[in-house]
Amino acid sequence: MKNLLKLLSPFAPDQSGAVGVLYELGGLVVICDAGGCAGNICGFDEPRWATKKSAVFSAGLRDMDAILGRDDMLIAKTAKAVGQTDVKFTAVVGTPVPAVIATDYRALKRMAENKTSLPSVCIDCTGTRLYDDGEERAFLELFKTFAIEKYETVKGKTGIIGCTPLATGYMTPAIFEQSFGDGAVCFGMGSGLDEIQKASQCEKNIVISTGGIKAAEYMKQQFGIEYTTDFPVVPSMQAVLENNLDGKKILVVHQQFAANKMRELIQSKFECSVDVGTFFKLFSEFAREGDSFIADEEQLVEKVSAGGYDIIVIDDICTRALKGCGCKVIDLPHFAVSGRLDENGGQVCLA
Repeated sequence: MKNLLKLLSPFAPDQSGAVGVLYELGGLVVICDAGGCAGNICGFDEPRWATKKSAVFSAGLRDMDAILGRDDMLIAKTAKAVGQTDVKFTAVVGTPVPAVIATDYRALKRMAENKTSLPSVCIDCTGTRLYDDGEERAFLELFKTFAIEKYETVKGKTGIIGCTPLATGYMTPAIFEQSFGDGAVCFGMGSGLDEIQKASQCEKNIVISTGGIKAAEYMKQQFGIEYTTDFPVVPSMQAVLENNLDGKKILVVHQQFAANKMRELIQSKFECSVDVGTFFKLFSEFAREGDSFIADEEQLVEKVSAGGYDIIVIDDICTRALKGCGCKVIDLPHFAVSGRLDENGGQVCLA
């Protein structure tokens, strides 16, 4: 059965990706669910929950609320929460419940704005897609809603789009800002809504995960800001390079832009063949021959077996699916796959 995970944990879903983008922006985030999706997001998919405050709520939908589509009740709850918190906007993030009953998000947006007098964004997530899809929708909606004014370009200012814990394994922006220069700002991590609003100040944008591509294309179309893709050299990548990879056939599996960076680093040091695979979005314009989308663990095993790879660079949790493939596995953590951070050696530091 395709897309069935028998040995691996479920990957982070789209609603988790959307909340990850919105988490630090000072908004009131309402997860349109009965409580379970919010619990998964805050308990498993959002490591900043233990260290940074954010106004993230569950809509607390009951059976009849979902059946009857009681949008007025949702908006009333949202308005009440706005009155008790200091927020700059409201956001509604979809889950399987509103997807099944065909919730009208445009109507919710209008109702929320009329009731709260705050701008609102609605992210059409379904819970059946993966985190990068939710990130893509959230980044694009944010830029369309708030990055509407053309500011004077600030020399040396670089926007980093796609920086979330799920995509990068980091909860803080320091390593990204250091890697891309003093003028670098990570949208949605270590910065607030004001940086989204002033995004047109950037000389250029750098997209570090696939969830940021559509937002970068929007900024290019609206303001003529060019973008490139890249990823910083993080400690886990440096650890991969400590292995002798000369003459090996290697498969790197991660989100596409992190995997591309890992390939670049390997081939700058060793004479070897490297392909990229990903469980998530694969953009053909940033891929090489031999790169591929991997739908599930069965397809991962098939690709490894058919490709004759000597080494697989992948999150260590995937070792359980690769037993018997006759290849060496080198760990490259991916938080959306295993819930393991790269930052601080994988630990959430509470101090």
